[in-house]
Amino acid sequence: MSDEQVYRTGPLIFRGSQVPSQTTDQAFLAETTDSTWRHSDPWRVMRIQAELVAAFDALDGVGPAISVFGSARTSPEDRWYQTARDLGGRLAAAGYAVITGGGPGIMAAANRGAHEAGGLSIGLGIELPAEQGMNPWVDLGVDFRYFFARKVMFVKYASGFVAFPGGLGTLDELFESMTLVQTAKIEGFPIVLVGSDYWSGLTNWLNDSVVGRGAMAARDLGLFSVVDSPDEAMAVIEAAAATPRRGGMGRR
Repeated sequence: MSDEQVYRTGPLIFRGSQVPSQTTDQAFLAETTDSTWRHSDPWRVMRIQAELVAAFDALDGVGPAISVFGSARTSPEDRWYQTARDLGGRLAAAGYAVITGGGPGIMAAANRGAHEAGGLSIGLGIELPAEQGMNPWVDLGVDFRYFFARKVMFVKYASGFVAFPGGLGTLDELFESMTLVQTAKIEGFPIVLVGSDYWSGLTNWLNDSVVGRGAMAARDLGLFSVVDSPDEAMAVIEAAAATPRRGGMGRR
């Protein structure tokens, strides 16, 4: 029984023949060839609403928080796992809750550091065909069916982002946060990239190709900071916290 696949979606758990063939997001985004969506999609809004309400209720009052992203494939022996664990502890000591996607790798490292330091460790999980379940260092966990509902929570309850070496999910969150800051949807929001050796290819491309071709303003390269240590990351976060924001210091 212990080796049997356990599939979680929202408050539901499935095993064996009951494991669905599609995630909720897959069903929602699937191409339809008839008009049945006119009847099903409007009602789906109620489920989305319920998901958001439950998350708002769970996270309200958590206090200042930092969202930390990075690869789920990072092993505990990796130097960036150790760095993320250290940073999670430093954030907790500074009074920040730590928010991650709740999974393994870098996410587990940051949650672990916050948990071990006595801080609030938060995981925002997502229904996926793989990587199911929360890491054991999550103190407060919320599972989502829909990526877009989950992404709202990463921003709404955070005062900044830290991105460790990661894949498409990390890049997705990184560029969304940069877009929100660039368009002034959020202000005074530090974005920290940890690992100059990992991020140099991306930053060089942004400078040489994107800015170089006029597709982005050179000043937008200042939307993020690249660091190599927890000390440097904390310095960026604390400097942003000490800078007055137009419209107040609170979260959105």
